[in-house]
Amino acid sequence: MEKKEFETWLETLSAAFYTLTDLQKNETLDHLISQSGAVQLRHLSNNLETLLKRDFLKLLPLELSFYLLKWLDPETLLTCCLVSKQWNKVISACTEVWQTACRNLGWQIDDGVHETVHWKKVYLKAVLRMKQLEDHEAFQTASLIGHSARVYALYYKDGLLCTGSDDLSAKLWDVSTGQCIYGIQTHTCAAVKFDEQKLVTGSFDNTVACWDWISGARTQHFRGHTGAVFSVDYNDELDLLVSGSADNTVKIWALSSGSCLNTLNGHTEWVTKVVLQKCEVKSIMHSPGDYILLSADKYEIKIWPIGREINCKCLKTLYVSDNRSICLQPRLHFDGKYIVCSSAIGLYQWDFASYDILRVIKMPDSANISLLGFGNIFALLFDNHYLYIMDLRTEKLISRWPLPEYRKSKRGSSFLAGEISWLNGLDGENDIGLVFATSMPDHSIHLVLWKENG
Repeated sequence: MEKKEFETWLETLSAAFYTLTDLQKNETLDHLISQSGAVQLRHLSNNLETLLKRDFLKLLPLELSFYLLKWLDPETLLTCCLVSKQWNKVISACTEVWQTACRNLGWQIDDGVHETVHWKKVYLKAVLRMKQLEDHEAFQTASLIGHSARVYALYYKDGLLCTGSDDLSAKLWDVSTGQCIYGIQTHTCAAVKFDEQKLVTGSFDNTVACWDWISGARTQHFRGHTGAVFSVDYNDELDLLVSGSADNTVKIWALSSGSCLNTLNGHTEWVTKVVLQKCEVKSIMHSPGDYILLSADKYEIKIWPIGREINCKCLKTLYVSDNRSICLQPRLHFDGKYIVCSSAIGLYQWDFASYDILRVIKMPDSANISLLGFGNIFALLFDNHYLYIMDLRTEKLISRWPLPEYRKSKRGSSFLAGEISWLNGLDGENDIGLVFATSMPDHSIHLVLWKENG
């Protein structure tokens, strides 16, 4: 048959084949196959494999492939990565899918990273860390030994832990090595705070003192309280130091001269916590950038303006019960936007712009649970037996870690959180170092540390 004649015949046959039913088409194919020889059957076999195993992901435009992949869950995507190198390359490069999966796990996302396979690797690391948390295997413990009497005061900053003891000493420890860097003679310490040059201590002898780390000398002595000083905070830029005492007052001092600028009255219980912090929201009473002082006792949190030390008036008093039937725990969180404190009922979160209670997070057996740290994603809590991590998006406890019989304190100085940036979302880099520290009856300090994420 000539080529032109064959092409005409084939076109006529194709048009007729198109009009047949599926059953008739199948019968026609069966008949043609039965009439075929080895050459035709080999040709048919080779072409059928190509037609039946067409890689649609390879044929689609990349943007359309990414759109389809968004509808699959991460576990399915990981399975799809095993289909072929091409599928693995395309799926690994779908940044938005892996970023969303990381966010759902409570992971912080740096939108500035555009490396194509970066976020798949981050997701796999996040899955491993979250599984460790769920299986209660994310932490390890260590001890610091060196004090000879009760360790009451603890403060942590940048990998260093300061401890103040009834043995009339304060020590600075490198948490990563467990080594004592400095040890100086002080008074009995009820509260400590430090920086690179100095240590500030509040004492059971009713005074506050400032010490030089290098020489161990006392550079300033703040006298005026008539009860033990349970909390101190300071700001070098403002040249201010604040202290909360068992005499129910808060005092504001000039850090450099030691002179008392003002005594703030109004508390009817021991002031167990003072926090000096910049405001980050605007309201009728304050603007972003204003310095704010928070002071807390057993029942109330008082808010004071800083910068007007003379005739300073309390801006607001926060409480959770009019009849004082509910006690606040001694730990207090304030980041310039929100105030958070735990109570016998649960966690209370106030909006600092309006002072309204945003939410109350109730927990099982909440009478024993206290606040350590509070972030955008996670909260760190503890009771007499366990350290807990709560996912604040679901308000569910997602992990716990056993604690020894630590020394209990109603004033909250003998336990604290370590690194807290991870509370705003883990990122694979901030889940290192100290998680929790507390003093023990044998005068040692018990540490809970992150395990390395394998």
